[in-house]
Amino acid sequence: MIREHAILPVRPGHEADFIAAFTTARPLIESMPGFGGLSLSRSVEAPSSFLLLVDWERLEDHTEGFRGSPEYARWKALLHRFYDPFPDVQHFVEVG
Repeated sequence: MIREHAILPVRPGHEADFIAAFTTARPLIESMPGFGGLSLSRSVEAPSSFLLLVDWERLEDHTEGFRGSPEYARWKALLHRFYDPFPDVQHFVEVG
């Protein structure tokens, strides 16, 4: 399993609109092959910062499958306008 980790820096004052857009976008990613689960959390200390964790069966399910899909184009249209700066996305594997 691969865990995608992204800190989403939402422009201050746009948090509620981002959450609404994310609610619309969520089924897009959940429908993708290899998708294993998702959580979105909001920072207590910095309320404009969100943590996105997505589990994928394989790295390619995210980097090629989702990012190369029409669903990603819709995801991007719904969410990318909220970020400043653009999120740093990393992928992790469990150890131990």
